[in-house]
Amino acid sequence: MMIFYALLLFMIIAAIIAVETSNLLSSVICVGAVGFGASLMFLFLRAPDIAITQIVVEVLGLIILIRATISRDLTSISGDREFFGVVVSVAIIAVIFIAGIRVLGDLPGFGGPIFALVSGAASQTYIAQGLELTGAANLVSGVILDFRAYDTLGEAAVLFTCIIGATAILRRKSKKLVGGSDE
Repeated sequence: MMIFYALLLFMIIAAIIAVETSNLLSSVICVGAVGFGASLMFLFLRAPDIAITQIVVEVLGLIILIRATISRDLTSISGDREFFGVVVSVAIIAVIFIAGIRVLGDLPGFGGPIFALVSGAASQTYIAQGLELTGAANLVSGVILDFRAYDTLGEAAVLFTCIIGATAILRRKSKKLVGGSDE
């Protein structure tokens, strides 16, 4: 439970820095830290599918935001950094490292499924009654298309939208008309 409060505090501090800083690139990085903290929270809550979706959306969103930020804000790295910025950066990296170690420590051993540890888990119902409830010969397809259809559709739509958005923003130039006319 303590790790939840630490991650929540980390996310609040990153959000405040993102709002208050005058440097756009630092603001984008702090927004990414908030998203990364949210994905760690999903991992702690044993929702790896949502955590993976969060990471993918966060990475693509950061690519788009950094691309937009670099074209608007001409920032250069100088030798004299603020002491507060360095301390905050080190603290954020330390929190991410500690949270990552904590997540890796909570995982079951290789070959030991998590769903076997929780009685009444949804996966137990899927295995025991999946064939009768869905009628699908393939249990994986039955779970994805019957039990979790809206979730799967939502995740696919989010990933598709992020990929299309990143592709549209990151392309170099628009296609020229054949023949050289700009009509």
